[in-house]
Amino acid sequence: MIFNILTIFPELISTFSDVGFIKRAISKNVIDINIVNIREYSDNIHNRVDDKTYGGGPGMVLQYLPIKSAMDSLQKKGHVIYLSPQGKILTQEKMNTLSSIEEITFLCGRYEGVDQRVLDELIDEEISLGDYVISGGETACMAIIEGVTRLTPGAIDDIESVNQDSFQNGILDHPHYTRPDDIGGRKVPEVLSSGDHASIERWRKKQALGATWIKRPELLKNVKLSKEDDKLLKEYIAEFKDNEHK
Repeated sequence: MIFNILTIFPELISTFSDVGFIKRAISKNVIDINIVNIREYSDNIHNRVDDKTYGGGPGMVLQYLPIKSAMDSLQKKGHVIYLSPQGKILTQEKMNTLSSIEEITFLCGRYEGVDQRVLDELIDEEISLGDYVISGGETACMAIIEGVTRLTPGAIDDIESVNQDSFQNGILDHPHYTRPDDIGGRKVPEVLSSGDHASIERWRKKQALGATWIKRPELLKNVKLSKEDDKLLKEYIAEFKDNEHK
């Protein structure tokens, strides 16, 4: 899988590419990250790629021509994404969709954004991490690359851990525990060390449903629960309310 990244801060992506499982995925040729420095395509003697906005107002805007030239330098662009607070909110479902695309090009905006003609002519879609604003698209780009790479065969050694991630089945993940089994009287649930795999699986599903009900109840509206799942959730809610009154 190929990721092309158009940015005015290539060093941010270079550092990201040299860390953790992303570095391993690159070394195993699972993914390839191609960094394109937009400043190299400026026709300005100082390599400027931004200018004041027409009509007046604060801030600077990335220009069309350097971005267009940077795009044209790519042999293939694949699916072109602009990281923007005005885009559709990123979801795990969207991550799954993007993981099936062979080549993705990200345009990382800065300042007040990019010339509107870039969006009109060069972009396939806009994606946002959420309803807030950060300084540039690089952080959002790296988040998407991590999420998509995790879903790419060969990137993660334990694919089962990916399948059990939060949101993969529409609900949150279950709680996790590790040694020591007793911290100040707070013990690991006995079922997890029972060796009874069926009971462990049932406990985990119940806790995952419960965590979703408490933290992100709106997610449950979009999940079709089985009869067993519905039973587990009702058990969790009853136990939760019972403990509240103790």
